[in-house]
Amino acid sequence: MQVSNPNNIKIYNLSAGKSLPEWLSDRKKRQLQKQDLDVRRRIELIQDFEMPAVSNCVQVTRDEQYILTTGVYKPRVRCYDVNQLSMKFERCFDAEVVQFEVLSEDYSKVVFLQCDRYIEVHAQHGKYFRLRIPKFGRDLAYHYPSCDLYFVGASADIFRLNLEQGRFMTPLRTNASSNNVCLFNPVHQLFTVGTNEGRVECWDPRMRSRVGILDCALSGMEVDTEVDGIPTVTALTYKDGLTMAVGTSTGQVLLYDIRSDKPLLVKDHQYGLPIKSIAFHSALDLCVSVDTHIVKIWNQRTGKAFTSIEPETDLNDMCVVPRSGLLFLANEAPKLQTYYIPALGPAPKWCGFLDNLTEELEENPTPTVYDDYKFVTKKDLESLGLVHLIGTNLLRAYMHGFFMDIRLYNKAKAIAEPFAFEEYRKQKIREKIEGERANRVMRKKLPKVNKQLAQKLLDLDSEHSGTKTKKKQNVSNLLKDDRFKAMFENPDFQVDETAEEYRLLNPVVSKLDRDKAKRKQKEEDEEDNNLESYFEEVEERAGERSSSDDDSSSDDEHQWTSEMKTQHALLRKQAYLERKREDREAQLMPKFFELKSGGDFDGLRDARAKRAADPRASLAERLRSDENLQAPSAGHSAGSQEMTYTLTKNRKSEERQREAELHHAERKKLRRSAHGIGTKPKPKFWMGKRVQ
Repeated sequence: MQVSNPNNIKIYNLSAGKSLPEWLSDRKKRQLQKQDLDVRRRIELIQDFEMPAVSNCVQVTRDEQYILTTGVYKPRVRCYDVNQLSMKFERCFDAEVVQFEVLSEDYSKVVFLQCDRYIEVHAQHGKYFRLRIPKFGRDLAYHYPSCDLYFVGASADIFRLNLEQGRFMTPLRTNASSNNVCLFNPVHQLFTVGTNEGRVECWDPRMRSRVGILDCALSGMEVDTEVDGIPTVTALTYKDGLTMAVGTSTGQVLLYDIRSDKPLLVKDHQYGLPIKSIAFHSALDLCVSVDTHIVKIWNQRTGKAFTSIEPETDLNDMCVVPRSGLLFLANEAPKLQTYYIPALGPAPKWCGFLDNLTEELEENPTPTVYDDYKFVTKKDLESLGLVHLIGTNLLRAYMHGFFMDIRLYNKAKAIAEPFAFEEYRKQKIREKIEGERANRVMRKKLPKVNKQLAQKLLDLDSEHSGTKTKKKQNVSNLLKDDRFKAMFENPDFQVDETAEEYRLLNPVVSKLDRDKAKRKQKEEDEEDNNLESYFEEVEERAGERSSSDDDSSSDDEHQWTSEMKTQHALLRKQAYLERKREDREAQLMPKFFELKSGGDFDGLRDARAKRAADPRASLAERLRSDENLQAPSAGHSAGSQEMTYTLTKNRKSEERQREAELHHAERKKLRRSAHGIGTKPKPKFWMGKRVQ
């Protein structure tokens, strides 16, 4: 049994839960009840209250002792005895049942309208008679005083079959192309027909004449309502002798007083689906209407929603047990939906245990399905060190995360963060102490978290203290709003001004600050001037502002774009300087070299230092520039030798060198530069977005 609470109204779904197959042995059923929690918690109000595939119609007899329902496949009818809470009998048909009518107080006399133009009359023992009607039928109604059975369908005629004489009577002719539903008023027996053109025709069965026509198509349309066609009448019901409810194919329910042609109330389901069935609750002023998607219960005087039921399958029919909060729904699923709403009324006598059961559930609420599981994201798994469990049976993927057993989560949490509880305890103690400090008499001061943001909000508050606009009042009340309290108390919400994202957004903030400083400086300058010059400047500024209002937005956009480019350049420069600093630190790190024994280490070290300072200088130049470093001679202690000689060039080599230089100079003048072939153009920005 599932419990939902739409609009603070408890709704118990008695058909929820797993159903056990009939071929299971008693021993196997007992084992499943011990092992499976869903089977143990389920409530089977009526045994085998289902159809093989789909259920079409459901009704309760007038003595409220039997429930009849039809469905497929194979087309059949099933009767359930509420005293035994089980099925009494089952009968099959040759064609699917469109609608049926119970003629007697119990199940002993029933008429079934089938989709192949046949009518079957069933008695207590079984099928009694079968006959064919002239047109395909859509609904039927029985007139008890005259024993006439009325049929409406795909024609303008209303066919009448007298069950006492066993023959067809003269049909009634309507003004419609076809009729969808028909109904007799239980008080004065007025026959009402809903047509395909959106009209309701009323007939007097005593005189066999039309008493009036009510146009409901235009009454259900509101202003600016888009419809594909004329709304047809799909459902009819009466509350008493005067109040009538009409359901249309566009999803509206219209309440009428039959003495007036204007509706008392129009209730729209907002789904655009045809209304399947309507019922009035006898104990309360409530109306229950059903379309394919939803069951809506609303006040028939004001139209205010009481509660609603949204099953997972499409709905076909509804039956409300009189003077109770129990209702049945025929749907596009094998199992018929059973709902119990204690706010509508008590449970019927044959299932009075539902009241005690719901009271126990209210006192001892059962945990929901998700109480035993914990939803975690991939980031949470990484912090707990459980990423390797992805893909196993211990994690069930759901949306952007996973469900895992709460016991496994608690164990992993205790291992990953052994001191988490102590930190949580200390944080709660600090919060309690801060709360007690707040009650003391003390001056106002800025919060510890996001001080600059709080200061800006206070400045805005003081700046606009004289205004009374709602927007500025909302800005000034952010510090007092409980929704944003954690922003100035929880350190996790601290704004990191060194972050790259903040620096990219900083041009906007800095621009506001600069504008504010300019305005303040301007006000101070204006205060120094006299009143006359002040008014003259105000007039001149007003004229200039009127001429430059059109270009102000574009100038702000250009300024914002330039600020964004500047911030990007600063970020790139900072990254370049950081790389240079790292390279410089790497160069300054000490390097160790291995030197052979017998050398002059001091001279060699100085020579290397000098060569590092000027790597292009020759050996002779370095010797002349450094006094401490001398040329080694033969027999030096370091064992080095030096030999110098000069190469003489002949005339031919000098001429060849001169010709080569002239040739290179000529080629250099004639060649085309390849500068810019492999380079990428600089990016261009417009309004903060890269356009090229």
